Amino acid sequence: MAHTKTNDLQAFLAVARDQSFTKAAAKLGITPSALSHTMRTLEEKLGVRLLARTTRNVAPTEAGERLMRAIAPLFDQIAAEVEALGELRDTPRGTIRVTCTDDQIELCLRPVLAKFLKDYPDITLELYVDYGFTNVVEERFDAGIRMGESISKDMIAVRIGPDWRLAVVGSPAYFSQKPPPKTPHDLTEHACINIRHRPSGAIYAWEFEKDGQVFTVKVEGQLVFNSTMHALNAALDGVGLAYVPEELIEPYVADGRLKVVLSDWCPYFQGFHLYYPNRRQTSPAFSAFVDALKYLPTKASQSGR
Repeated sequence: MAHTKTNDLQAFLAVARDQSFTKAAAKLGITPSALSHTMRTLEEKLGVRLLARTTRNVAPTEAGERLMRAIAPLFDQIAAEVEALGELRDTPRGTIRVTCTDDQIELCLRPVLAKFLKDYPDITLELYVDYGFTNVVEERFDAGIRMGESISKDMIAVRIGPDWRLAVVGSPAYFSQKPPPKTPHDLTEHACINIRHRPSGAIYAWEFEKDGQVFTVKVEGQLVFNSTMHALNAALDGVGLAYVPEELIEPYVADGRLKVVLSDWCPYFQGFHLYYPNRRQTSPAFSAFVDALKYLPTKASQSGR
């Protein structure tokens, strides 16, 4: 083991995490065949099989899992310390990877992106749109965005937006064919545009509240998206009713392209938060990003909705 090269261990870690020679090789900047040869040499040197290979995929063996658990935190710590050396620079720099949804980008990130990128020209933001509640630690993201109540207690959470709510909307063309619903239960008679956050997950049941009573309605329709923005576009096209963030539909309501219904039944949710592991060594670049997003309530927002 004393003669095992650090680069070989890093290569193994890349394959084990991606479970793909092709993906790992692309990240390492070598060919898949060269990476496969490196792995075989490492296994021969250690005298144990680290990877189980098939014609379709590759996965760590029990020994590989043990090695990965042992060395992954060490290499992550090394990477964090190297990144932390950026504190010695005059200008924050580096790449920040964030998992989020497209509506979170529109509501929380887009308003500050242009100024942030101008202020910090040496910082690159990589925004990965995903409604599947990605594990930021396992997928090696710097941070993610979620509603406050859905964030694990072992994470640091920074509020980046006000409380918000969804709105049921439809186009004038749609309502020319169907009368507006008077209660959420009337939605079962309408064509609704559904959201399924994960391929294996359930379709989102629309949440409502009235006189302190919280309930959900399972709506039906021919379209199912995993993207709020596409659901909004479908409503604009007259396909059916969508349940989307209220702030997103304001310009379309103002110009008459959408009509809001059932607003008295739509509850508020806790504002979006940027979250990241509490053991993360924050770099100057990441600290600047957090400061740019941090939500500072105005007097109007504190006085009520």
